[in-house]
Amino acid sequence: MTAQTIDGNALARAIRAEVSGRTAALKARGVSPQLNIILVGEDPASQVYTRHKVNDSTETGLGATLERYPADMTESALLDRIDALNRDPSVHGILVQLPLPRHMDAGKVIEAIAPAKDVDGFHVASAGALVTGLPGFWPCTPHGCLKMLDSIGYDLRGKHAVVIGRSNIVGKPMALMLLQRNATVTICHSATADLKALTRQADVVVAAVGKRNVLTADMVKPGAVVIDVGMNRNDEGKLCGDVDYAGVAAVASWITPVPGGVGPMTRAMLLVNTIEAAERACTAAEGARPTAT
Repeated sequence: MTAQTIDGNALARAIRAEVSGRTAALKARGVSPQLNIILVGEDPASQVYTRHKVNDSTETGLGATLERYPADMTESALLDRIDALNRDPSVHGILVQLPLPRHMDAGKVIEAIAPAKDVDGFHVASAGALVTGLPGFWPCTPHGCLKMLDSIGYDLRGKHAVVIGRSNIVGKPMALMLLQRNATVTICHSATADLKALTRQADVVVAAVGKRNVLTADMVKPGAVVIDVGMNRNDEGKLCGDVDYAGVAAVASWITPVPGGVGPMTRAMLLVNTIEAAERACTAAEGARPTAT
C-alpha cells in the first residue's frame, strides 16, 4: 500500500478563492475586511509566518496590516494597543504572533483580545464555544486538519481517532472537533504508557507534538489516515514533521506532507476566521441601524 497525499497547498488555494468571493461580496456592502497582525521582537520563524499571512490576505483582497514592535516593548503598551484595536470598528481580526518575549504573559495578552476579533481562536471564550458547540472561532491548525479530512470525503462517525499531543492550540481543540464529528477520541501525551498500542488501533492519527519520528510505520494500522502537524528540521536542515513520512506512507491510506500539508491550511483558516468576523460585524451593524419611518 502506498498512501495518497492530502495536498494542503491545493486545498488552501481553493479556500483562498472562496474567501476572495466573500471579501468581494462584503466590499459591495461597503465593508473592507481588515486583519491586524502584531509581531513583537525579531524571531526569525515568526517573521516568515507573518509575511506569509500578509501575502495570503492580500491575495484574497483582505486588508492586512503587520504591526512590528521591538522586543523590549512593555506588556502594558501591547495591551493598550490591543485595546485600541478592539475599539476600532474598521478592524475585524486581531492576531498576536507567538511566541512573545519572555517578559510578557502570553495568556494575559491573548485574553485581552475581544472574542469577536479573536481570529486565532485562542481566547478562553473561543475555547468555551468549541467545548459547548456554540458559534465561535476555531483554532486555525486543527480546523485546517478537519478540512483536510473533509476534502477526502472521510466520514469520522464511529472511527477511532488518536491525537498525539495535548496543547491548547492543537491537541485539545483537535480532539473536541473530532468528537463533534462522532469519532471516538483518544488523546496521547508524554505520560501515555504505551503509545504504539493505541496508535495501532487508530483509524485516524493526528501527530502534533513537535518531535521528529514520533510516529513510525510499525505504530500505524494499515489503511489509517495520518495527519502530520509537526514542523521540525532533520539532520540536513530540511523541514520535516512528526511522522516518519517514507515509512508511514507505505502503510497508511492517506497522509499529509511536510511542508505543503497542514501549514498552508493553518493560514487558510485564518483567512476564513477573519472574513467570518467581518461578516458578523457587518450583519450586527446593519441590524443596529435605525429603520426609516
